[in-house]
Parts: sequence; C-alpha cells; structure tokens
Amino acid sequence: MKALFINGSPNPNGNTAALADALLKDTPYETLNLTDYRINAYGQTLPGDQFDEVVKAMQQADVVVIGSPVYWHNICGSVRNVLDRFYGPVASGSMRGKTLYFLFQGAAPEQWMLEAGEYTMSRFAAMYGFQWGGMITDRKSARKVRI
Repeated sequence: MKALFINGSPNPNGNTAALADALLKDTPYETLNLTDYRINAYGQTLPGDQFDEVVKAMQQADVVVIGSPVYWHNICGSVRNVLDRFYGPVASGSMRGKTLYFLFQGAAPEQWMLEAGEYTMSRFAAMYGFQWGGMITDRKSARKVRI
C-alpha cells in the first residue's frame, strides 16, 4: 500500500505534520508539502504551474491524507487551491479505489468550523470517487485509526 500525505501547512514539521505522523505511524508514506509547489489559482494559466505533479502523486497513492491547519476559520489557502483546481482537469470519479483522510487542526477551532471542513472534504471525496476515511482533528483520534 502506498500512502501520500499532502501537507497544506507552511511549516513542514509543525502540528499538521505531527498529526500525520500519529495517523500514519505504522504505514510508510511520502510527504508532499504544498509550499514547495507552485499551483496557480483556478483560471490562471501562468508558466511553472505544478498542479499536474500533485495530481499524479495522488493517482499513484492508495491512501491520500490531506492536512490543513485552520486558518481564518477554514481550510488553508494552499489546500483550497488544490481543491479548486481539481474542477475541470480531473474527471469526476477518477480517484476510485483510493481512500481519503482529512487532517484539520488548529489551536481552538469552533465546532462549526470543523463541520464546514468535513463537509467540504467529504464532498470532494465523493465527487472524485475517493472512499471517505474521515476527518481527524487530534492525535488521540489519529492513533485510533488503522490504515
């Protein structure tokens, strides 16, 4: 099984990465830090875009874990940008056979923020054919999941 952690945090060794470590503790995985990639905004056609590299990495994985800190009450911009870019170039249902987990953590997120994040990511999973593994918000719950 091949697992991929897509880290939306600008800190490659921060709380989001630590949460991924707790979830994937018994599973070898690769990390893709979104801050290392240039991903244009939806509708932009600027040179140097690396969105296709991110999609290819996801296509090669069996399990995809997307992690985001809670910024401005929502999913961080780098992850949101990837989600936006899927619309159009990535066919609906094309990620069938893969499982998606979402790591969403912050200092003190309110319940409505967590619910909005889970709604967005579970809809994304359904649209592109991922099996929805669920949302994890803390290390204790991450350790309970078996991948």
